[in-house]
Amino acid sequence: MSYSEKALEFLEAGKIDDFNKQYDLAYHHDDDDMLYSLAEELYSYGFSDQAKQIYQKLLKKFPDEDSLRVDISDILISEGETDEALSQLSFIGKDSDAYLQSLVTQADLYQTQGLFDVSKEKLLQAKNLAPDEQIITFALAELLFTTGEYNKSIPLYLNLIKQGVTELSSVNLVERVGISYANDSNFENAIGYLKQIKTINMTSDVKFETAFTYLQLKEYDESINLFQELRESDPQYATLYPYLGQALEQQNKNEDALLVFQEGLSVDQYNEKLYLLSARSALKVDDQELAENYLKQGNNIDPDDIEIILELSNLLVAREKYEENIKLLTSYIEDHELDPQFYWNLAISYDAMDDLTNAHKYYLAAKPYFMNNTTFLKSSAMFFRESGDIKNAISLLKEYVKLVPSDDEAAFMLDEYQDY
Repeated sequence: MSYSEKALEFLEAGKIDDFNKQYDLAYHHDDDDMLYSLAEELYSYGFSDQAKQIYQKLLKKFPDEDSLRVDISDILISEGETDEALSQLSFIGKDSDAYLQSLVTQADLYQTQGLFDVSKEKLLQAKNLAPDEQIITFALAELLFTTGEYNKSIPLYLNLIKQGVTELSSVNLVERVGISYANDSNFENAIGYLKQIKTINMTSDVKFETAFTYLQLKEYDESINLFQELRESDPQYATLYPYLGQALEQQNKNEDALLVFQEGLSVDQYNEKLYLLSARSALKVDDQELAENYLKQGNNIDPDDIEIILELSNLLVAREKYEENIKLLTSYIEDHELDPQFYWNLAISYDAMDDLTNAHKYYLAAKPYFMNNTTFLKSSAMFFRESGDIKNAISLLKEYVKLVPSDDEAAFMLDEYQDY
């Protein structure tokens, strides 16, 4: 038995001191082939320092053996020594047998640095040189998947599946195709692949994507069942709660939906969107106070979330909390451009507070945005009429009567101003 073989036996037995002794003997006495095999085994076990030491020794002896430079570079990349890895790879020319391997290693290196475009360029060069090399096709597909170019990754995965390859590097390619279709909003094709995966073999991410896809296809029972399975197996998977709640709402299970949103908030208490969904759900079960509470909490987390501010403003107006609404919107208007609905809500609030000057100001500000809204047209026309702004009252009444010619009251008021 060689020193290398003895070293590996001690390593597998967990006898590190004996391994170190045998490794030292192997390093100095075993032949080159045995040492190279030892380096490969050690790297697979995570003993990269010893593996690199052997590769470097062999490279010194065989300086034209470029595959050793690739092996060393792989280790350097895993250690974060990217500059040194690139230096090693730069010695490998296009005519080298290791050039293809070098391109793949460079792609890996650039990907770890977040230089995805450069990484893709290297992989495309490699694929051009070896179009049928499965590992290169897979690496390119994975890069495209990672960077969100799902429609480009799908043909590559499918090419491998057609060759009978359904798994590479512990990655299920059928899953990848299904998730890629789902992320590309092609839900019909997505579910065809995702439903091939047994639930017991699904990761949390795949369960979520499958349940989400069922939701988009309006197959609510399947969506709910799978979201609930995910909740049981991985209750900290915060993303599931908004969608499970929405699926339940589609079946008019509003009380159940509210409980799901509330459970989600216990998992992710800083998710302002969950507060918004909880508020909407509370309104569906006719609990305005709870809805207001959730909207205020969401507003505290993200004071600039215009959707939450709008819903809170609408609710404050509906609950006749005009002073609160004015305070909410005027603090926001200082630094932001308002949604047109905010102008209308401010006008209503100031009118209710008998602040006719500000009410007039905000009805005018809202006017250009709601000329097709019959509720706005009539209510604002009445305000202008009562406040003495006959010109605006007439213009709004004219627009209103065009849309609602059957409203005799409005037509009569307009007739009053026929001399204007």
